[in-house]
Amino acid sequence: MKSLKVVFFLLFFIAGENLLAQAPDRVYVNNIATVRLHPAGNQLAMAIINLNSNDQLELSFDDLDGDTKYYYYTYQLCNSDWTPANLGQFDYIKGFTQNRITDYHYSAVALTRYTHYRIMLPDRNMYPTRSGNYIVKVFLNGDTSQLVFTKRLMVLDNKSDVNARIMQPFNPQYAETHQKIQFVVNAKGLDQLNPSQQIKVVVLQNSRWDNALTNLKPTMIRGSRLEYNNDNSIFPAGREWRWVDLRDFHLQSERVLTANYKRNSTDIYLKNDGPLAGMHYLYYTDLNGLYTIESTRDTNPYWEGDYATVYFSFVPPNGIAYPDKDIYLFGQLTNYNFTDSLKMIFNPDKKKYETRLFLKQGYYNYTYLAVDKNNPATYSEMDGNFFETENLYTILVYYKSFSSRADELIGIGNFNSRAEQPSLGF
Repeated sequence: MKSLKVVFFLLFFIAGENLLAQAPDRVYVNNIATVRLHPAGNQLAMAIINLNSNDQLELSFDDLDGDTKYYYYTYQLCNSDWTPANLGQFDYIKGFTQNRITDYHYSAVALTRYTHYRIMLPDRNMYPTRSGNYIVKVFLNGDTSQLVFTKRLMVLDNKSDVNARIMQPFNPQYAETHQKIQFVVNAKGLDQLNPSQQIKVVVLQNSRWDNALTNLKPTMIRGSRLEYNNDNSIFPAGREWRWVDLRDFHLQSERVLTANYKRNSTDIYLKNDGPLAGMHYLYYTDLNGLYTIESTRDTNPYWEGDYATVYFSFVPPNGIAYPDKDIYLFGQLTNYNFTDSLKMIFNPDKKKYETRLFLKQGYYNYTYLAVDKNNPATYSEMDGNFFETENLYTILVYYKSFSSRADELIGIGNFNSRAEQPSLGF
C-alpha cells in the first residue's frame, strides 16, 4: 500500500511539473498549423476581451491530416507572469470546464488537404468569470493529457487609466537606437495598502512576450497615481519589418524569386536577404511582425487558402558564416520562438543561411535575429535599430489584493511610437 502511495505522489508531482512547464503559446503536435486567436474581424489585434461583455474572439487552426478529430478546449487562469493561479477551475469558469470544437470545414480548391477548425470565444456554455491572464488549452478526445496547442487570452476589468509617451532616451548610448516608455497609471478606487507591491505592470513591444519589460517599479506614487519614468524602461527600436506577399502563389510578388508548381504541392523560393544594419533608415507601413491569412482569388481563405513550402535565405557579409552567432528567422510566423528546428542552417556551397516554413496564403512580416552562441539569452537585430522606427507598445496593469489568490488585469494602454512623435513625418 505504501508503494502505491509513492507511485501516486510521483505521478501527481510529474503532472504538476508538466502543468507549470506548459508555455502560453506553443504547438505540441506536427499536424497542426496556422493557429490563430484574435478579436473577431481583426487579425492584427491581441486576444483581449472585457469582463462580462459581448466581446468575441476567433480561435482557428488547421489539421493537416485532413480528417475529423474530437478537439476540446479549456481555460487555465494564470498570474501576471503566466504561472498557474492557485484557484480551481470552478473559481474562474462558469458553465462547463471543457467544450468541444464542432465547427470545421474540409479544405476546398487547395492542393494541400486539411481540416479547418474554428470557434468563437467565449462560448455561452463556458466563459471566464475573473479578469486576468488565461491560457486556452486545446486537446484531443476530452483528455487534457493529449495537449495539442496553447494560446494566450486576456480578460480585462477596466479599473485604471494608462497614459504614456514615447521618448528618446537621455543616455547618448541609446539615444539613436532605442525608445523609452514613460507612463502613468491612475488606479482609482482600489484598496491599495502597498501600491508598489499590489500593482504590477508589463510593457510589450509589438505584442511580443519574448522581450517584455516586467518588474518595473513606480518612480513616484501620488495617491492612486503611479508614475513610471525608469531609465531601464527602454526597448531596442529595431527597423520596419521585412515582408513577403503570399496571397497568390501564382502571381509572384516582388519578394519571390521563383516557384515550383508540382501536382500536389508548391515550393516558393524567396530572394536572398542580407543584413540591413548600417543602411539608412526607411519608413514604410508594416504589420509590426504579424501576419494575416488572405487570398486574392478565393472566397474564404480560411478553408480555401493553400499551403506552400517557402524557402528563406540570408546571405552574411562576404558569404562567411558568423562564428559566434546562430541566425533565426523571427516573427509571428515562427511564434517568436528560438527552438533548434527554427535555427537557420549555413550552406557553405551557396554561402548563405537557409530555412523553410510551411505557410498558408497570406501577407507575412518577418526579420532575422542573431543569437549569441555563448549566451543564448542575448540576441540582436540583424537590421539595426533606429529611434524613428514605428512600434506599437502595450502597457498591461495588474492588481492583486492581499486577500486574492490571482492577479487581476485592470488596465490596458496602447501607444504608437510615431503617433507620439509628431515631428516624425510620414
